[in-house]
Amino acid sequence: MKSDIIDNKNKSTMIRQLITEFPLTDVPKERTVTEEKIRKYTYTKEEVDALIADAVKEAVEEAVKIDEASMAKHNRDATVISMILGFTTLALFVDGLLRMLGIIPPFMDIDVNILDLIVDRVKSDIDSVRQVPIQKIFHR
Repeated sequence: MKSDIIDNKNKSTMIRQLITEFPLTDVPKERTVTEEKIRKYTYTKEEVDALIADAVKEAVEEAVKIDEASMAKHNRDATVISMILGFTTLALFVDGLLRMLGIIPPFMDIDVNILDLIVDRVKSDIDSVRQVPIQKIFHR
């Protein structure tokens, strides 16, 4: 009970303090406008230009940072994509080469083995050279 009374008393003193220290406006109550009062509450052209210049400088610096970060991300992503495409292309090239040489069996009954054709052609060329008599070669 005693603590409730102390809490209520503290609350009432806090409310009184808040009411007495409540911020009031600095704007004068009288409505006469003088140049001194205008300067007190407004910025000059030079001050506005300086504020704008500072804001533009900060905005440009932030834009440059954002641009650099986005370019770094783009380069990283492009590198990964290029690596994947390059590896895939190399793998398909090696697969085709090995199928042409007959090391890997045909895929879907599409035989691209050229090694047998090369062997047959070389054999036929050698056979045609064997059939020419040596006398004909020397009598030219």
